[in-house]
Amino acid sequence: MATSLTKAERKEQLPALEATGWRAVSGQDAIRKIWKFRSFSEAWGFMSRAALAAERANHHPEWSNRYNIVDVTLTTHDTDGLTALDTDLACKLDRFAPEATVITDHGEPVLCLCEERAQSRP
Repeated sequence: MATSLTKAERKEQLPALEATGWRAVSGQDAIRKIWKFRSFSEAWGFMSRAALAAERANHHPEWSNRYNIVDVTLTTHDTDGLTALDTDLACKLDRFAPEATVITDHGEPVLCLCEERAQSRP
């Protein structure tokens, strides 16, 4: 069974993840990142690679997908908080999407391509 990250491990690992766009989740011991891809196919490709990595690690993210947007939250439910499983998976996911735009303001709605196109129509 995984163990929660210690204060020292958090201090060592979380700043580097924050630098890549991972953010703390309010009211939960978890991290979240939102990627915006150029297309649905790119988003789906990322999710496919992420699913395979998660399955190999036997650690599965909470995630959602809306066209070209992929929103991922990582936490370890067994410990009700962050573990090395989360930080390891976060690093892997970051390597799968170097070209994607990262949305760091999680308080604002993120529009997918379809919504952007709809808003730009006269």
